Amino acid sequence: MIAAVTATAAATAGVVSAVRTQLPPLRLPSVEYSAILPELILMGAALALLLGSSLTRRRPGPGLFTAVTVAAALASMGAAWKLWADVVPAHGGQAAAAAHHPYTAMSGALAVDGFSVFFMVLLTSALVLSALLGDAWLRREGIQGPEYHVLALFCVSGAMLMAAANDLLVLFLALEILSIPLYVLAGFDSRRRQSREAAMKYFVLGAFSSALLLYGIALVYGGTGSTSLPQIATYLAQQVITSNGVLLAGLALLMAGLGFKVAAVPFHAWTPDVYQGAPSPVTGFMAAAAKAGGFAGLLRVFFSTFAILRLDWQPLVWVLAVLTLLVGSVLAVVQTDIKRMLAYSSISHAGFVLIGLQAGTVKGIAGALFYLLAYTFMVLGSFGIVTLVGRRGDTHHSLDDYRGLAGRRPGLALAFAVFLMAQTGVPFTTGFLAKFYVISAAVASRSYALAVIGMLSAVIAAFFYLRVIVLMYSPATGEDEAPRAALPRIPLPATVAVTLVVALAVTVVFGLVPAPMITFARKATLLF
Repeated sequence: MIAAVTATAAATAGVVSAVRTQLPPLRLPSVEYSAILPELILMGAALALLLGSSLTRRRPGPGLFTAVTVAAALASMGAAWKLWADVVPAHGGQAAAAAHHPYTAMSGALAVDGFSVFFMVLLTSALVLSALLGDAWLRREGIQGPEYHVLALFCVSGAMLMAAANDLLVLFLALEILSIPLYVLAGFDSRRRQSREAAMKYFVLGAFSSALLLYGIALVYGGTGSTSLPQIATYLAQQVITSNGVLLAGLALLMAGLGFKVAAVPFHAWTPDVYQGAPSPVTGFMAAAAKAGGFAGLLRVFFSTFAILRLDWQPLVWVLAVLTLLVGSVLAVVQTDIKRMLAYSSISHAGFVLIGLQAGTVKGIAGALFYLLAYTFMVLGSFGIVTLVGRRGDTHHSLDDYRGLAGRRPGLALAFAVFLMAQTGVPFTTGFLAKFYVISAAVASRSYALAVIGMLSAVIAAFFYLRVIVLMYSPATGEDEAPRAALPRIPLPATVAVTLVVALAVTVVFGLVPAPMITFARKATLLF
């Protein structure tokens, strides 16, 4: 028996040895860790927070989790700037362009270029400010644990992967990494029914949008034979396509799936309810990070990959931009809740970014990137004020709650007025320049009607922004009769103060001296 077993083992070893000699050597794909270091830092910090909190008997306060999150975000931003120096030339010239060039990583699944690094810097900036806002909210509501920060870290890492995705399947996976933490964050305040309801609505509609996106990827694969963005672009450049309904249907579904994430009309139905029900810091984070991640995928897929089919998708983007601009601005006028008003305002801002995409030029994409960068700081600053005025329970969000704010907190009223005027497009703010660049790109591409509609929607939006400013500087009901001590007190935590100062400085300083931001956005599209 033993001899038989030994003979069988020897024969098997001989067969395995013979097969190995016939097969080529196994080569594992190389992993360029430096190319994905910004994402790895954020994911590593999230895992460290989970592991550390689970191994300690006594949970520390939110301050430690906030400090780790901010440190990880700054470290990730530093790694992103290192990549920027590698792929974007500091000065012009052929020698500089040869020494600095974009490249792919992870077997071509990820692209490391100025576009992806731009969003890494933008998203880590949003993460820093959102973590500081969340710290104040967690302390006020008495919520312990690292879950808020862990979810935010994973969400931003997913958005960064969306910006770098060089394959449609990677884009889908990155979208899920971005979306799933947001579903939980929307319902993070489980004590409020509105928060739980917002999470459920966001999850159900998000699942439908993910299905549309995945089906669109399948149709694009059926029409081109690949999910790799460079291979798809090469196929379209080499083939003369007279009629391909499968591919065009796939493009429409891709637009629908990504349009949900950026809250473009008619895929915007979730936005007012989710913005209103989610905790205020989460709403600001969602408006900044989720919108930036969605537009990163949208701009890369349509402008970089399907540029040759722009005559097919530009009319669709034109219609989406018009609907998004008008619906967002008109419906914001009739809102009495500040978070719902800012939700429709966010929809309107998405329409301006779509104007840049519809232009179909490098100038239009650069204008869209500048708009997203400026909007990130404006919206986070705005929701910082909303978080404070909402007070404990996060329920005081009626427009009447802002009446007389200048008398109680003149600094907060002034900061909120600046953020609202910037979103209106008042000169000497980044908001004015953002609108100017996307509309000028539309004019340069001869989309005159779209440019006029964009300016008209900005005029409509000015009404509801100015209405809030007027309320803040109007006397509160009964303020003349009631002593000042009896008015609701609005504390200003240090973390929120830092957030407001940073957001205000970026909005005003770069509105007066815009050259650095403009150069940053333009260089992000040089080698895109």
